[in-house]
Amino acid sequence: MGFLDHRGPQLRALLRIMAALLFMEHGLMKLFAFPGVQPGAPSPLPMILVVAAVIEIGGGALIALGLFTRLAAFLCAGQMAVAYFLAHGSKGFWPGLNGGDAAILFCFIFLYIAAAGPGAWSVDGMRGGKR
Repeated sequence: MGFLDHRGPQLRALLRIMAALLFMEHGLMKLFAFPGVQPGAPSPLPMILVVAAVIEIGGGALIALGLFTRLAAFLCAGQMAVAYFLAHGSKGFWPGLNGGDAAILFCFIFLYIAAAGPGAWSVDGMRGGKR
């Protein structure tokens, strides 16, 4: 696909931004019921879910902006690994059946971003933080 050959940084940026915005939505649903209440979330939220929501909103915002991207993405990947094993893995082996497929995808997307960097259109890139 020749037209994509030189678009790696822009496509990585699109992946970073879209994954981060979707990740933020999970935190916003937990803390503020926006755009709606997160299905299955208990009320009131236990402290572990409040902390998860803060990481999802704050980490997602940093990743979307491309600010401290590698560190934020690594932290968010770790949170998703923990979330998978605490909330989903105990419900069975298959991610499609235990509801953990999104957690696995977020984990590996953020792990990739932590390793590969933010791509184009990032604050880190403007600050000279790309390697």
